[in-house]
Amino acid sequence: MTTLDNALIVESAISLLLLLIQVPATAILFSRLLKGPRRHPPIEPQQPTPELLGRVSIVVPTLNEALRISPLLTGLSQQSYEVREIMVVDSKSSDGTPDLVKASQQKDPRFRLMTDDPLPSGWVGRPWALHNGFLYSSEASQWFLGLDADIQPHPGLVAGLVKTAEAQGYDLVSLSPQFILKYPWECWLQPALLMTLLYRFDPAGINTEQPERVMANGQCFLCRRSVLAAVGGYSSARSSFCDDVTLARNIAVQGYKVGFLDGAKVLKVRMYEGAMETWKEWGRSLDLKDATSRSQLWGDLWLLTSVQGLPLLIVLTFLLISLPLSYSPTPPLLLLGLNLFLLVIRFAMLIAIAPSYDRTNAKGSWLFWLSPLADPLAVLRIFLSAFHTPREWRGRKYI
Repeated sequence: MTTLDNALIVESAISLLLLLIQVPATAILFSRLLKGPRRHPPIEPQQPTPELLGRVSIVVPTLNEALRISPLLTGLSQQSYEVREIMVVDSKSSDGTPDLVKASQQKDPRFRLMTDDPLPSGWVGRPWALHNGFLYSSEASQWFLGLDADIQPHPGLVAGLVKTAEAQGYDLVSLSPQFILKYPWECWLQPALLMTLLYRFDPAGINTEQPERVMANGQCFLCRRSVLAAVGGYSSARSSFCDDVTLARNIAVQGYKVGFLDGAKVLKVRMYEGAMETWKEWGRSLDLKDATSRSQLWGDLWLLTSVQGLPLLIVLTFLLISLPLSYSPTPPLLLLGLNLFLLVIRFAMLIAIAPSYDRTNAKGSWLFWLSPLADPLAVLRIFLSAFHTPREWRGRKYI
């Protein structure tokens, strides 16, 4: 047997092993993507109607947000009479955040500024601030809306969100935003990181039947006040660095209807400045391990490796090494075909997610279309995060 024959045998064996790993994952991915055409259309801004008067209490947790909270404060002041109160729960910011809130309060009496109590043991800062806001919010409100300081709401956001929630019978609904990109390398990296979520979960606008597969986004998180009271506020997500998903899944387990919808038409968000901050800050929560069982986490890592991390590497290996291929359906040929197919799907997904990005003022915005080349890095980031517990978050240190 020649050296070439041995190489072909090894090549076929490796290809067969990779096929056994990738084919089931591809089937799962395809089953999820096929749900896309049935999803609920994006939320639209709406004008309030009289029955919505005073139905919503808004709570915003803050910690040193002076550089990015102004668009939120302006956007909230443009919401109408459906908003009863806007509570900003500050965790002793030292950068002038409270002064900006006080200035908004002078123009709009719905704004209230409070400082949360000292952080108890076992609590993460964000759910603690939201829990404080919930406890001090008006019991006359029927809906509790948690918003992050970095979002930019459009007029009609709250009315459109509440009307949709009530029309569809949701007890909890959160929105995926439109992401604002500014710098070249974040245009390349951020969509690849987002894709790790899109591949693992049903598309936004699909009602997920399994509570453990529910997705949520705390940047815009609307819940019936009665439901939040029934589950003890944010206490069930007290120690979670992905408290939004943890709380949503806990609520879904108890039989309440939870939705995750497309909000690209009603809110934008500027999360992090540049690729490095995106890699560090967002990347360490994307694994969702605080809301996920160990077996589910390993399953997600297998899926992402199979359908997002490996395709580019496998195709490049065939191109660079020039592996010999026959025209019969051998394992290497099938492996190459499968991974070319996965890359085609991945590039096609860019068209689908393009409306989720505002690249109007971005430098190097064309790098968005090359973001599939960052997929191996994005999957690596999920692995690194999955096996590391954060010790610092938003300026707070945790033991």
